[in-house]
Amino acid sequence: MDHLPIFLNLQGKRALVVGGGTMAARKADLLLRAGSHLTVVAATLEDDFARLIDEHSIDHRKRDLEAADLDGCVIAFGASSDDASNENLYTLATAAHVPVNVSDRPEYCDFVMPALVDRSPLLIAIGSGGTTPLLTRMLKARFETSIPASYGRLAEFAGRYRDRVKASVPDLTRRRRFWETMIDGPIAEHLFSGQEELATALMNKSLKEAATEGDQPPHGEVYLVGTGPGDPDLLTFRALRLMQQADVVLYDRLIGDGILNLVRRDAERIYVGKMKKDHSVPQQDISNMLIRLAREGKRVLRLKGGDPFVFGRGGEEIATLADHGIAFQVIPGITAANGCAAYAGIPLTHRDHAQGYVVVTGHEKDGELKLNWHSLIQPRQTVVVYMGLTSLGTIARGFVSNGADPATPAAVIENGTRAGQRVIVGTLGCLEEKSIAAGVQSPALIIVGSVVTLRNTLSWFANTEQEQ
Repeated sequence: MDHLPIFLNLQGKRALVVGGGTMAARKADLLLRAGSHLTVVAATLEDDFARLIDEHSIDHRKRDLEAADLDGCVIAFGASSDDASNENLYTLATAAHVPVNVSDRPEYCDFVMPALVDRSPLLIAIGSGGTTPLLTRMLKARFETSIPASYGRLAEFAGRYRDRVKASVPDLTRRRRFWETMIDGPIAEHLFSGQEELATALMNKSLKEAATEGDQPPHGEVYLVGTGPGDPDLLTFRALRLMQQADVVLYDRLIGDGILNLVRRDAERIYVGKMKKDHSVPQQDISNMLIRLAREGKRVLRLKGGDPFVFGRGGEEIATLADHGIAFQVIPGITAANGCAAYAGIPLTHRDHAQGYVVVTGHEKDGELKLNWHSLIQPRQTVVVYMGLTSLGTIARGFVSNGADPATPAAVIENGTRAGQRVIVGTLGCLEEKSIAAGVQSPALIIVGSVVTLRNTLSWFANTEQEQ
C-alpha cells in the first residue's frame, strides 16, 4: 500500500487553493462541500468560480501567494497555470507543515486525490497512487452505476440510531450482528423503496428485541472456506461474503496476503501454519480452537488453500465440529490441481491425450512413499501430485521402476496462479534435476502425463515464466 487512505474532517477549518481556473474551481468545490473555510489566492477567478462565489463565502486574495496565507490551514491545493506559483506553494506549505497537493505534479504532492463516489454521508474513494487516473475514472463510473443513491439514505438512517444501538446492545459481537441484519435485511429494503416510516417502526421493534436478549453471547459458527490455489480472483462470491462476516480467522502459510486483505479488517487473526516436519499447531489443537471460539459466540473463519476436502483435512475438522454440536458451513474452493494446471496452460484432460486424471499426495509417511503405482500408471491418464516436491526424485523413480517410460512428459508448477508462478517442463527422467537447477520452492504441484506437451501450444494465456 503506497498511500494511507483517510477521510479528513474539514468542517469549519481553513483550506487553501492557489489558482483561479477550472482545475482550481473543482478543488474549491470539493473543499466547500466538505465544510471548510476556503481561501483562494489568484489574480482573477474564471467563470467556473461564479456559482461557488454566489453560494458560498470565499476569501479571495487577488495577489501572489504569501507565507501568511497558509496560517491556520490544514490542507492546500495548487492548481495554478503558472508552474512557479505552484512550486512556491509547495515550498511554503512544506515549511509550514501543511499537506499540499499540486495538480499534475506528483513530486509536489504530499497526498493524492482519489476519484469519489458521493452518496453522502457514504463516500467511496478510489485511488491508484496517481499512476493511472484513467483506471480510477473507469472504476468510478462502474461504482456510480452499481451503487444506488439510496445507500446514502441507509447510512444517514443508521447514523441516527448509532448511540441508541450502542447503549441498548452493549455486547460488541451482538451489536455488530444487529447492524449486519439491519443493513442487509428488511429495514434496508424499506428504506430503498422509500418507506421510511415502515423502516423506522421495524428498527425500533428490532432494537427493543435486541435490548431484551440479555448478555449471553450469540451462537457461534465455523466457516470452512477454500481459498483456491492463491489468486484472490479465484475466490467464490460466497467465500468473500463470509470472509467479511467473520470475527476471527485461522489461516496457514499457503494463504497469500492478497486473500488475507479481503478478511474483515478488525477480525482477529490467528496463524496456525503447518509445514513439512514443522507442525507449529497440531491438527487436534486447531480443531479444539475452532470449538472453543465458536462456543464463545464467534463466527470463526477457517481459511484453507485450494479446496478444504482435497488434502485439506476439512473432513476431519467438520467431523469434530459435528461431534460437539458446532454449526458450520463448508465453502468449496478451486482445487490446486484445476487452478494451477489452467494457469500453466496444461489441461488435465484432453480428447487426444487423457480421458481422466487422478490426484494423489506425495507426502511421505514414516520415510516411505506409499502409492498405488498400478493405478497411477495407466494409459490416457493424467496424474497430479500434491505436496511432492521434496519427494520428487522418489516419485519419478517410482513411476519408472513400476513400468512408466522415463520419457513420459512431466512438469512442476511453483506458486501456481500467483505472482512469480514458474513452470518447469521435462520428463520423468530429468524433472528432478531440472527442478533442483531452477531452485524450485514450495508450494509446488507435479503433473505427469502427455497433456504436459500441450503447454507449448496453450500457454499463450498463462502469463507465466516459460521454463524448459
